[in-house]
Amino acid sequence: MSNHNPGRRRFIKTTGTGVAAGIALTVLPSWAEAGSNYAGNPFSQQPLPYDYKGLEPVIDAMTMEIHYSKHAATYAKNLSDACTAEKVDINSAKLEDVLHNISKYSPKMRNNGGGHYNHELFWQCMKPGTATKPEGKLAAAIDLSFGSFDAFKTQFTDAGKNRFGSGWAWLVLNGDKKLIVGSTANQDNPLMDISDLKGTPLLGLDVWEHAYYLKYQNKRPDYIANWWNVVNWEFVQKRFEQG
Repeated sequence: MSNHNPGRRRFIKTTGTGVAAGIALTVLPSWAEAGSNYAGNPFSQQPLPYDYKGLEPVIDAMTMEIHYSKHAATYAKNLSDACTAEKVDINSAKLEDVLHNISKYSPKMRNNGGGHYNHELFWQCMKPGTATKPEGKLAAAIDLSFGSFDAFKTQFTDAGKNRFGSGWAWLVLNGDKKLIVGSTANQDNPLMDISDLKGTPLLGLDVWEHAYYLKYQNKRPDYIANWWNVVNWEFVQKRFEQG
């Protein structure tokens, strides 16, 4: 896309990024190099499991850098601030427990707790390379719940395409241990007690415009269609087996 595109310039300006074409992108630290600020704490932003350019051409490096280092980092910071204000001890509390009881907390906790959890899951739901298909028990469960893998993809794609405004599409393992597909608005997720869609999220897709606008502009269906090529089915399988 041309650097003269006004929508692209506005997007970069509003996210506050200083990255420009031709400047080398930041190299992310490995887990071993991440230091004590991470330490697996679910309230802290973790390093990406791949480089910013790792998901190209599906998701371009600039979008990944802006998404991770600006948007997601802000959710993590604001979540930390909310935890301090609302006396949540991030060294002993579980983020999932906070989300399960989110109606007891402030809108700031809801927006940023959801935003942080959703993004941390989203990064792991993807990996470099060309995705295959789910296998084993997950594949059998998808066939049982939706009729076929293709039927599941269609239902999930529609959940993402038809989500009005900003939000997420989800594959969820519900309380009856059945797979269901749905979507949530903004940064809500199926763990929250205020959500109509409830269960353990196995696969999440970010359909906020900042996740795809630089490459796809307003063509959300194209973004979703290409996104299937980077789904990390091994990660989804593990979550399903743990659920």
